Amino acid sequence: MTERGETALRRDRTTLKIGPSQVHWDGNSLIIDVDEVNALLPLPVRGRIRVTPEVLGQRRFRLDPAGRHVWEPLAPRSRVEVDFSRPDLRWAGTGYLDGNHGSEALEEGFADWQWSRAHLSDGATAVMYEGKLRGGKDFGMALRIGKDGVAEVMEMPEPMVLPRTGWQVNRLTRADAGYIARVRATWEDTPFYSRTALSTRLFGEDVVAVHESLDLDRFRSGIVQWMLPWRMPRKG
Repeated sequence: MTERGETALRRDRTTLKIGPSQVHWDGNSLIIDVDEVNALLPLPVRGRIRVTPEVLGQRRFRLDPAGRHVWEPLAPRSRVEVDFSRPDLRWAGTGYLDGNHGSEALEEGFADWQWSRAHLSDGATAVMYEGKLRGGKDFGMALRIGKDGVAEVMEMPEPMVLPRTGWQVNRLTRADAGYIARVRATWEDTPFYSRTALSTRLFGEDVVAVHESLDLDRFRSGIVQWMLPWRMPRKG
């Protein structure tokens, strides 16, 4: 992920190019070609990710009353294939694809959010999304997205506080009443963001969930903004 100037951007109906990397929809799959240089050590990062939807979402959701921020679970269940030459890395599995877009920066609209998704045994996907808007109001939803892509709004399971990350980012998740969710692994731990694998129970089923916590108060702070280029190069 490299921040670049607007002259590095090219797009049409099926392709988005940013510098030497691009995202392309071929009619069946989303193909992500990565050609970048690592931030700390100038080593190349090159390869392809193919995301083939198995379920297509049928609607989008406003996250704030004014509709400035919209979230869309584009492909709640997908087949993901990774083939990288630098580093030498290959794997395939089940994944998920969504998108956020809006008319203002995320840090202008939100103070924080907690998100998680888990694939259920019947082909459905459970998604939890909650947090605090910049004005102080809470937002949240629990969805069960079926194999037909239709999202059913569910009663929000019980809240559960998870251990803080190494950077002391707060983590909150949801689980069926009486069940204690457990951190399996912390994949990404930064001053304002974490991505975690959880063992939990949702809608009566034991699942492995992918969970993220985003602290946008931390993100907008001066020290974190100063640190960002060390992890995300800037060119142009």
